[in-house]
Amino acid sequence: MNEKRHMGLQQLASFAETGRTFLGPVKSSKFIIDEERHESVLISSTVRLLESLDLTSAVGQLLSEAVQAQNNTYRTGTNTLLFLVGAWSSAAEECLHLGVPISLIVSVMSEGLDSCIEEVVSLQVPVYNVFDHMDNTKTFSGFETFSVSLGPFHQIPSDAGLIQKKHNLKDVASQSLTIYSLSGRPVKSPKLFRHQAKVEVDKDTSQTPQTLKNSLLADTCCRKSILIHSRHFNRTDNNQQISKPDGFLEQHGAATPKTYRCNDLVELEMGLSHGDHSSMKLVDNAIRLQYQNANMQQGNRTMPFMFDISRIFTYCLPGLPEAFSCVCPGYITVTSISSTTLIKELQNQPVRVVLIEGDLTENYRHLGFNKSANIKTVLENTKVQQDSSEELWINHVLQVLSKFNVNLVLAQGNVSDYLIEKCIHSKRLVIGSVNGNVMQAFAEASGAVQVAYVTQVNENCVGNGVHVTFWGSIPLDVVDMVDRMAIMLKTEGINLVTVVLTSPVTAHMQAKEDRFWTCAYRLYYALKEQKVFLGGGAVEFLCLSHLQILAEQSLNKRNQVCSGWLRNTSSWLASSLALYRPTVLKCLASGWHRYLSTLIYNTASYSSEFEASTFIQHHLQNAIDSGSPSSYILNECSKLNSGIFNSGISNKLEQIARVYDIVTPKIEAWRRALDLVLLVLQTDSEIITGLGHTQINSQVSEGFLFL
Repeated sequence: MNEKRHMGLQQLASFAETGRTFLGPVKSSKFIIDEERHESVLISSTVRLLESLDLTSAVGQLLSEAVQAQNNTYRTGTNTLLFLVGAWSSAAEECLHLGVPISLIVSVMSEGLDSCIEEVVSLQVPVYNVFDHMDNTKTFSGFETFSVSLGPFHQIPSDAGLIQKKHNLKDVASQSLTIYSLSGRPVKSPKLFRHQAKVEVDKDTSQTPQTLKNSLLADTCCRKSILIHSRHFNRTDNNQQISKPDGFLEQHGAATPKTYRCNDLVELEMGLSHGDHSSMKLVDNAIRLQYQNANMQQGNRTMPFMFDISRIFTYCLPGLPEAFSCVCPGYITVTSISSTTLIKELQNQPVRVVLIEGDLTENYRHLGFNKSANIKTVLENTKVQQDSSEELWINHVLQVLSKFNVNLVLAQGNVSDYLIEKCIHSKRLVIGSVNGNVMQAFAEASGAVQVAYVTQVNENCVGNGVHVTFWGSIPLDVVDMVDRMAIMLKTEGINLVTVVLTSPVTAHMQAKEDRFWTCAYRLYYALKEQKVFLGGGAVEFLCLSHLQILAEQSLNKRNQVCSGWLRNTSSWLASSLALYRPTVLKCLASGWHRYLSTLIYNTASYSSEFEASTFIQHHLQNAIDSGSPSSYILNECSKLNSGIFNSGISNKLEQIARVYDIVTPKIEAWRRALDLVLLVLQTDSEIITGLGHTQINSQVSEGFLFL
């Protein structure tokens, strides 16, 4: 840390540096070792990384809260958030070094990001009617051998010439897309990506774009409202935008790209898998189970099917090969090995169930009615010994269960161990810590009514038709469980799906579960919002080129100000804003440039980030020269139809998969990253950096001194 510079921004950049390997399709996982317990866990996401770090500083706590907020809301986008925090912290620090006032940094950076968010609307793809063809034989498993590429501006595979020859593609424009390294030789794809079907990539919760080279066949620009005039910039090119009645954007002045819509579930899942096919296949199986159950329940009704992610649960079973991972209808949980005999007796018959909302303990009282622990109630005419109070309560519970012939009790809270033992002896199974959504699903399917206390149970509260069975036929000595076994609870028509996740490496179990939920929430938000972004870095590239154009326009206006264009304006703020706007916009754009360079470098396609940066700069200049970066991106994507970006897994052009990113989580990750940087930036500089900060800034401002 340099004490003469902004300490808070330096700390943010330092924290963000630890997670840069999580960005991109090829992640470098990290082992986190607990020094006290000597246990290790394999992580590949920002959330698990920050959970394992000792973030004692105020800046570290703010960063952790921002990441947790993103993860708790969207379960994706945290890797992008962390990287942009570091990139924009360095950008803001550079602005301070150049003497830009803090107020101008905040206003221009905020304005620049808002302008980018408006601009990227043109890269949205509408999603609808994806469940119309669910009954087809086409499933996600059939796409495991599909080609998944890295992005529209990435290198050409080594066998692209063979594909081009096979399809008789002799387009000169396509040949001009060949990318060369700094040594002048064509860049070839590593062997890893020529066997993409065998590669499983750890993918976050985010959101990080993976493969657009084939995905941007979408060639879509959907926009409901067209921005023609903006206070941020004026369009000076001839690319007029006309809103069509169906809501699509038609651009003139260049070759109009075709418009695409995503109305196929498998295509959407492939686009959102970002290379993690095994996790997305489990998500596909889960959603198909929900769809089948919905059709059985609706009968002749025509209610549209909605993906209900709250009715999907995961059950981790370490110690088994990953091939044992599967999706099962119903609820899978663990119980004591001492219940084996009881399960054998119950599995051949439907049982009656009682649902308890809270804890199933003697001293539990509903919220607002919990009695103080230090107060004892003594009855005058009754002598009750304290030691026998729990025994009396357990006997009363057993009487209630016996009266209504109940053999299964599900409790949302904790359950008394003594009660569980007593119930096993009386042929009754009690399971605690059950999720609230699981309770609701069993209530809907079995007809049970949730109650707070056992004393409230009556005949109308008891559910019927629940089946209890062992899950699988796996030897217990193979599974990494001690005195526990897996059981399945289900009933006819229950809207509940459990995804069983297995892994031979216990340390990898948490990462595998995170990857599944990342894929599930990507699909959930895509279906909820009915729109997705073109992925693989296309959106970030559009932001980069857009900010470069804004900076050039601001630079021209600054020159006009210096030449006397605003000679009658005496506002210091107006003149300072015109002076520093290009600098701040370029620094903000440098964050996107670093993001894309790292993204491409982590695809193992370039030997250094410098080559990746040069590659980005080449396309950036072409996009700016074209006059319309969005049209340039869409036109580059349309060239994918030539097959030149096919990664070689399949020679059939129709098997090239598109790649998408979800909209709102990505934009919120951008906003949270910039908000955190600006918050640290605006914090009292005397608290963070000391009194010398303002003195140093005034000395290094290259002759400019603002009072």
